[in-house]
Formats: sequence, structure tokens, C-alpha cells
Amino acid sequence: MKAFAPEQIKKAANVLRGLAIDEVQKANSGHPGMPMGMADVVATLALDHLRVCGSMPDWPDRDRLVFSGGHGSALLYALLHELGFGLSLDDLKGFRQLGSKTPGHPERGRTAGVEVSTGPLGQGFANAVGMALSQAMAAARFNAPGAELLAHWVWVLCGDGDLEEGISHEAASFAGALKIPRLVALYDSNGISIEGHVEDAFRDDTPARFKAYGWRVLACDGHDPAAIDKALRRAKKLSLEGPVLVVCRTTIGFGSPNRAGTAKVHGEPLGPDEAKLAKKALGLPEDESFHDPADVRALFEARAAAMKRLARKSERVRKAALAADPAKAALWDACVGKTVPADLAAKLPAFDPAKPVATRAASGKVLQTLAAELPWLVGGSADLAPSNKTWLDAYPAVAPGDFSGRNIHFGIRELGMAAIQNGMLADGFFGVYTATFAVFADYVKPALRVAALSELPALYAFTHDSFAVGEDGATHEPVEQLASLRATPGAVVLRPADATETAAAWAVAAASRTAPVALFLSRQNLPVLDRASGDLAPASGVARGAYALWQGGSGLPEAIVMASGSEVALALEAARARPERNVRVVSFPSWELFAAQPQAWRDEVLPPACTKRLAVEAGASMGWEKWTGAAGRVLALDRFGDSAPAGVLAKEYGFTAQNVGAALDALLG
Repeated sequence: MKAFAPEQIKKAANVLRGLAIDEVQKANSGHPGMPMGMADVVATLALDHLRVCGSMPDWPDRDRLVFSGGHGSALLYALLHELGFGLSLDDLKGFRQLGSKTPGHPERGRTAGVEVSTGPLGQGFANAVGMALSQAMAAARFNAPGAELLAHWVWVLCGDGDLEEGISHEAASFAGALKIPRLVALYDSNGISIEGHVEDAFRDDTPARFKAYGWRVLACDGHDPAAIDKALRRAKKLSLEGPVLVVCRTTIGFGSPNRAGTAKVHGEPLGPDEAKLAKKALGLPEDESFHDPADVRALFEARAAAMKRLARKSERVRKAALAADPAKAALWDACVGKTVPADLAAKLPAFDPAKPVATRAASGKVLQTLAAELPWLVGGSADLAPSNKTWLDAYPAVAPGDFSGRNIHFGIRELGMAAIQNGMLADGFFGVYTATFAVFADYVKPALRVAALSELPALYAFTHDSFAVGEDGATHEPVEQLASLRATPGAVVLRPADATETAAAWAVAAASRTAPVALFLSRQNLPVLDRASGDLAPASGVARGAYALWQGGSGLPEAIVMASGSEVALALEAARARPERNVRVVSFPSWELFAAQPQAWRDEVLPPACTKRLAVEAGASMGWEKWTGAAGRVLALDRFGDSAPAGVLAKEYGFTAQNVGAALDALLG
């Protein structure tokens, strides 16, 4: 469609500014500075470049727009209102209120048009990198000459705060190394933070830094629609070969006579008097709130109509191309639907009870089968694939210019990796696993938290899950990580007891659609429990979180020993050594899955009448009291580890069958 005149874009930008001012003012809370400063950039982008469709918000080939500085949400909501994404003026008036579609920071799933949940600065930047990577990988599978099914751009608005955060360095370096195409970052360079001038703590030569990462760098006056348009057109062209940063020189709070360019406009309402002065300076009615004039609505409606036509044409092209290529159509359906074969569990590898194996190694074998059965599964490690056992042997890695692979070299960037993973998942074409050592789950946690909040099914393989790391010492021996992740609402933690449970745990993870799933896996070899003998329950109980693995008698047990991971074998050995006592051993791989079961199942596994309960786990004891009850005991590790061989540490900390047995005897009396 014909481009809009600069004066039209300028008026649209001022209306967006006015709406943002009023959103924040009505809520008496929020951040007007960034919305007022970036309104010209956003209006130019939206009216002349951004390919989105409010009536088809899930159009596969839409552009992705991410506000990494999620505190600027008032501007995003005003834009989504104008573009027809179902946000009314009443929704804007409900900004930051309970149950509204317009929360203080954008939340995926709550507001149509919001691609990812942004709030912690820098994560949205990394999400955008993930979206662009996903787009490139999907394009490598589905595009063909004359039928480009995926040719969209990923736009991310970021500010000084985003680029100060370490995660942005990780993600930008990764994007530059892979030369990820169709990724454009619009940098709101205003020089102001909450505390004052950013140069008090941030004096980077940002363009030089991004050039060193391998990005192309452009600059423009962020308040000149013609200059902005020129920069965006150039950025789109350059981005076909790799990521582009556009430095938009702006004034925070642009239009506010007394606060523009100051820290005071960053994160608090303008106040009634200053709001009126700002509106007057911007050519808006001083005494009218939520001014939304017909001529500006007409601009956005014209753009929305053009995008609706484009989206429909795109869908016709896609359907015709897939109809002509059944194999590609099947792959598309599998990727979009994340289909799992009904007989997947039967196809997973079996393990020989005569050959102990580390659950990380068992996981690696399971992943090979999953890759063959699930064409949508891709992933990688934070430079630890040989240790995590997460490399997909039959497939190449993605590389600059060739994104057809399924292995991803994330480098030593745990937090960046996890946030990039979130972006890939939000893009919608792939299921993604990532991996690192369990102790570094702390580096992953901020992105895992947002994945849980966003109901993204991120898969994590955390290996080297206990003090059995041994000689590497306390810095590499996880203690509190299990408790930390279990405390995260919406996340599912699985710590399988052996290779067979590991396969079952991966089956659970592959089926997850709304929850991140973290597998904790051993470095050391563990016995493969011999379920063929008939006295052990099948590993299918893993899907229910906990199950009675073995019992020394019938009826109500005298005592219950609960354990996860490597400690299950210890509990089983200790219980079997007391044939005269009716002891039940419960394998407890997942608290979350067990808590979600019907009360009848939970009572069957942990009969309320049996109050003599012992929990055994090589990690912090916190939380186990929920399952042991007041009369129970916990054998855990509430201290940091040491550097020594794993067997020495096991004796030192009491994680032996003999010590578990002694604790059981004390409980039985």
C-alpha cells in the first residue's frame, strides 16, 4: 500500500503518546517516558512496515514485535488498540488493574498481539533472537522458490537498560555468530535511567560493540518519521544477511514541557497539570482523556485492511504449496501441532538391568529416538553436549547460512540460551530442549520463571544432579536447585531413579504443552532396576509423579521410604534388607505431577494412616515435610558439598544403604 505522509505518521504518534499518558495517569502508576519517546518510531514501523493482522493474530507469517522494555507497555497497548487486536478504549482505561487485558508489563496469553511476556530487562531482546532463529530454521524447511511460506521480520524495541543487562550481550553475540537473518533491534537511545543519566554506569560504545558481535548498525533521529522510515527500509534489506541494530536517538518523555529528557518522566505519571501541558504541546485536546480521533483511526484501519488482504493471500499461497507437497504438509502439521505418536512409549529404548548406566547417558539414548519420532524437536546445550549427552547424532547443527539442522551450539550462555529458547517456543514451530549442569540451573532460572508464567513448554536437561559430581567440588554440586525449581509455580521437575524412569520422564516432557519441564539427571552410573522380576512396579508410574515401587508385605505398610533419583536404589536396598518389616518404597520423581493427581491416587501411594515416613534425597530438605508429615524424617543435604571422590562424599553425608537403613530403623522403633 502507499506509504503515509510524515505529517500523518507524526499525528498518529502523538495520539499514541496521548493514549499512553492517559493510561498511566488513570492508573496512577506506570512508565510514560519510553512510550512518549518511542512513539514516532512505533508509529512509523506500524503504518509502513509491520506485517501483523489484528483479525488473524496467529497468522504464521506475521512479523513478530517484542517490547523488550516491557515497562513501555502503555505504548504497545495503544498500538494494539489502533491496529484492531481487540483492545478497546475501556481496556486501555483498565491499565494495570486486576483482571484487565492490559497488565503493567506485557504477558503472553493475556493480550492478543503480545508475543512474549517481558518485564525483566533484556529477556525480550533474547526472546526476539529466538524468534528470528526459529523463523530461519522453519524457512529452511518450508520455503521454496516461488513459495516463501515464511518471510517475516522480527522487530525488538530495546533500551539502555536492556543493553546493560548481561543477557543482551549473550543473545547479541549468539545472533551475530550465527548471522541470524530478518532480526532488527530498534534501540531507544535516550541516555536516561531511573536514577538519572545512564553514563553514570553505562558508557559503552554500543554501535561498536554490536559491530564487533557481527551486527550491521544504522542510526536515525527517532523523532523524524522520514528518517525513521529510511532507516527501517535499509535495515530490512541488510537484515536478509544478518541482524541489524538501529540506534534511534530519542528524548525520553518527548512532548512533556517540564519533564522531557529527565529521569522523573521515566517511571511515574506526569500528573494532571503536566499531562495537560504535554497534550497541548503535542497538539492534542488538553481536557480530553483517551483522545482517539477518527482521522488517525482511519490511518490504522487502512493499514489493518491492507494487512488482512496480505494475510489472506499468504494463507492461500501456504495452503496451495502444502497441498502440492504432502510430505511438507505433514511436517508442517507436526511442527505446528507438536504431534506425538500414540505408541511413542513403546518405541523408547529399553535398558539392561545387568548394566548400570547414568541417567544422563540414558537420556542421550532416549533423545536419539525422540528426534527420529518428533520432527519438531530441536535443541542444544550451553557448550556441554558431550557431558549432557544432548547431541542429536543423525542431524547437523544450525550454522550461518544453513538453518536446516536440529542441533544448536548455544555457547556458554545459560541465561541467554534459556531466553532464546522461550522465543523459539513462542514462535510456534519447534519444541526446544536445552541443557547444562544442574548447579547452573541458577543461571537458567530467570528465563525458566518466565517460561512458567507464559505457559511455554520449555524442556531442560540438568545433568550432574548431586554431590556425586565429586572432585569438581562445592561450586559444581547442586544442593538447593531442586527446591528452587519446585517452588516455581507452573514448572514441573522430574528426577528419575534409573534409565527406565528416564525414558518415561522424557515421554512426559515431550507431551507437555503448557508447562516447562526440568529433568535432573545423574553423572554417575545407577542400577537399572529389574522390573521384569515382577516385584517392582512399572515405570509408567512416573507420569503420576510418585508410585509404590516395592513393598515388603501386603496391606498397610509399617513405614514408607520416599526417594527420587539416585537415592531410590539406596531406599530399595535398605528396605529389602529388612524382610521382616512391611516397608514400602515410593519412587518420587515429581512433586508437581503427584500433587496434580486425584486424592485417591495420592492416598493409595501414601496412605494417610501410615505416618512413619522417611524421605531420602541428595539435596536440600526444604519442602519434603509436605509429604513426610510431622511424624516423618528427612535424610537430605542442607549444606554445600566438598571436593572428593563421589563414594567418599556419599559416606561422609550418609547417602549409603546402611545409613538409610539406620534411619529407617530409628523411624520404625
